Amino acid sequence: MRSLPELISTTEPAMPMIRQWLAQARRPVELLQPSAQADEVLLGLQVTTRSPMGAIAHETGGILVDHGWLRILGSGHERLPRNLQNWNQGRAEGFLLVADDAVGGFFAINGGGLGDDPGALYYLAPDTLQWEALEVGYSDFVQWALSERLTEFYADLRWQGWEQDVLALAPDQGFGFYPFLWTSQGSVATSDRRPLPMSEIYALNIQPRQGD
Repeated sequence: MRSLPELISTTEPAMPMIRQWLAQARRPVELLQPSAQADEVLLGLQVTTRSPMGAIAHETGGILVDHGWLRILGSGHERLPRNLQNWNQGRAEGFLLVADDAVGGFFAINGGGLGDDPGALYYLAPDTLQWEALEVGYSDFVQWALSERLTEFYADLRWQGWEQDVLALAPDQGFGFYPFLWTSQGSVATSDRRPLPMSEIYALNIQPRQGD
């Protein structure tokens, strides 16, 4: 276990680079202030702040992208209580959950439980309940999330007026759909939707896979 001083980089911190990415973002973004748990989260992750993930974990409470549609987890915030440490405890095996979205999709770093490419990002799609390889690492994922490519990625998972609906949604919530999006009757345009805690959505989406 490395100590906190060993994990906090004062010579090559990644946070200035991340702030530059945010300034150049093609989507609306909001940087949340870090929580009092920031040191604990970084110690738990054992990742230095020279890396974008370590910097986001320690120097931010999380990042909200595109009106809060996408949530990149950090050290937690009153609006986004989940952090990179507590959100993964007892929930993820063989991967690390690092972000999620308003329609119940989850992004994770493969720790060996998702495929033969440890360190790569995967997406648990709410309309298939399958982990999809994104073929990028964490740094590229953050830059991708801030680009116009996000719009293309979600083309089939957004509906007319989604912006106002998401603005009214708490960052610790997502939309639950019925019929479920992964059924033949499910659709973001026609299914009933209501706000649910992300913990409940994760349980609903992961349990069918565990029963396969």
